[in-house]
Amino acid sequence: MDGDLSVGARVEITKKYATAYRKAAKKDKGEILGQVCAVTGWSRDNARRRLVGAGRSGSKLTRMDRRQRRASKYSLQACGVLRRVWAVSGGQCGKYLAVSLPALLDSLEAHGELVDGSRDYSPGVRAELEAMSAATIDRYLASARAKDQLRGLSATKAGALLRSSITIRKAGDEVEAEPGFFEGDTVAHCGPTLRGEFVRTLNLTCVHTGWVFTASMRSNAAVWVLQTMESAVETIPFAVTGLDFDYADLGVMPTLSRVVAGCRAWLGVSC
Repeated sequence: MDGDLSVGARVEITKKYATAYRKAAKKDKGEILGQVCAVTGWSRDNARRRLVGAGRSGSKLTRMDRRQRRASKYSLQACGVLRRVWAVSGGQCGKYLAVSLPALLDSLEAHGELVDGSRDYSPGVRAELEAMSAATIDRYLASARAKDQLRGLSATKAGALLRSSITIRKAGDEVEAEPGFFEGDTVAHCGPTLRGEFVRTLNLTCVHTGWVFTASMRSNAAVWVLQTMESAVETIPFAVTGLDFDYADLGVMPTLSRVVAGCRAWLGVSC
């Protein structure tokens, strides 16, 4: 019969008999236990324990299968440092972080970001972090992920001015038949905000071969874009014959004009 009873039903049964069991004489308690066991299917020891617990003053029985909460295996200090390391790692998942933790901790210690005796860090805390499994890391970081979820930001805007004069390629269009035509893009390493100055990466990909050139630059100002483009032309092992950029990736119109003029000057082709 116990298989037909829900947890809520068992709670109600226990509440119903708890007061009577507490006030009953020893002989009557045996009869109450028999009734509870017959209805719930519990053993007498289990039924006695639950009735006594429910009958205590101020007791609030909300779940029959309540278990004592295990003490946390890892200290609050270790959990705090784990969140800091997770943020530095770029929000890695537990499986990646469990493997990369030793290297991250070494690097942070070498650069003075983690110092023994400062901000809850110590050799004992490091030992705790290195002992954590991937599942444990994900469990301890669940609240941090929910609160400080990392989201990508777009540093580009649609270029309405040139939209009508630039041919739009579709996914089904034929790609270039020979190496040299590159698609370009920039990536802003701005973190969670676009305010202030931050490094950008120029990425060029050959449509035909898949060859990728990547280099960092101070900003997307024309002088830095041209300087990085010149470095790309010298580094790429075959001739650069064409460039396809999203106008907004290179900044405002004056920047685009200077970049296009510079490209034409040393490529001798249209960009």
